Amino acid sequence: MNNLVKISEIFEIKYGNSLELIYLEQCNSNELNSIPFVSRTEKNNGVSAFVFEILDIEPNPSHTLSVAVGGSVLSTFYQSQPYYTGFHVLVLSPKKVMTDIEMLYYAKCISSNKYKYSYGRQANRTLKDILIPKEIPVEKKNKLEKFKLDLWSKFTSEPIIKSKILLKNDKWEYFNIVDIFLLEKCKCSNASLLLNDGDDIFYIGAKKKNNGVMQKVEYEEDLVSNGNCIVFIGDGQGSVGFSTYQPIDFIGSTTLTCGYNEKLNKYNAMFLVTVLDLERFKYSFGRKYGKNQLEKAKIKLPAKKGKPDFEFMENYIKSINYSSVL
Repeated sequence: MNNLVKISEIFEIKYGNSLELIYLEQCNSNELNSIPFVSRTEKNNGVSAFVFEILDIEPNPSHTLSVAVGGSVLSTFYQSQPYYTGFHVLVLSPKKVMTDIEMLYYAKCISSNKYKYSYGRQANRTLKDILIPKEIPVEKKNKLEKFKLDLWSKFTSEPIIKSKILLKNDKWEYFNIVDIFLLEKCKCSNASLLLNDGDDIFYIGAKKKNNGVMQKVEYEEDLVSNGNCIVFIGDGQGSVGFSTYQPIDFIGSTTLTCGYNEKLNKYNAMFLVTVLDLERFKYSFGRKYGKNQLEKAKIKLPAKKGKPDFEFMENYIKSINYSSVL
C-alpha cells in the first residue's frame, strides 16, 4: 500500500463550469467554435452534446480529467480538448507533467472505485482522498505506449486508390429508389419490451447520431434485420429523412426501412448515404419517409448503361483520404 497516494497529491481538483445544457446553444462537433459539453454520463467520453463557445465563460483546459461526482459517479475521462461541464463534474489537472497515456491510466484507476458509490452516495467530498498509484509501473507504461503506437499505425490518411476521381455529376441520372433497393421494414414496434441489459446485438433507432445505435440488447430472432443495408429513417426526433449504413445484423424500430442490393458494400454505401442525406430537406415531422414514400422517391446517382454505377461510387470513396481505415 506504500505506493498508493491520495488523488489530491497528484492532481489539482476544481469544480467545472456547472452549466445547464438547456440554456446553451447546441451545434455539430465540426462547426466553428464548437465545444464539447461534458456531463455526468458514463457514455461517449462523458460528452453529451456539443455547444457553441460562450464568450464570457472560459472552457476547462485540455489535458485534464473530468470526473462525475454525482449521477454516474466516478465516470472519469481524459479530455484532450477544452470543454464545458454540467453540474457535479470535477476537473483534475496534473500537478506534474504527464503524457496522455499516464492520464488515461489514472482515469481508469479512479473509475475503478465506482463500486464504492451510488446515486445515494456522491463523491464530491471524498474524491480527493481516494487512493491511486503514485506512479505507473514501468512494464504497464511500456505496454500502453506500444498499444498506442500500434493503434495509430493503423490510422493512415492514405486513400486506397491513389489517383483522383472526378464526380462529373452532370452525367448522373435519376433512379427510383424502389428499383435500386429491395425494401423491408424493420420489426421492433416496442423497444421497451427488449431486455436492456442484453449485450448480444445492436438496437437501431430513428436517429442519425451514433449511426442510429441506441444500445445493445438481447438477441430476438424474430426481430432481427440482416446487415449490409441502407437504413432509411422514416420518423423520429429530428432525424426523419436521414439514412445510415448498417454493416451487421441488428434489431431496428418499425419506423425504419432497410434497403438491400447485392452490389452494396461499405464503400459505395458511404457514397449513397451522403447523397441520400442531401435529399432529406424534403421531409419533416409532417411528411414522413416510410416504405410507402420510398416506393415513390427518386435519387440522382452516377450511371452506367442506364443503371446505378456501384463500381464508380465504390472507387470514388476509396480515392478519399482515410478510406483505408473504413
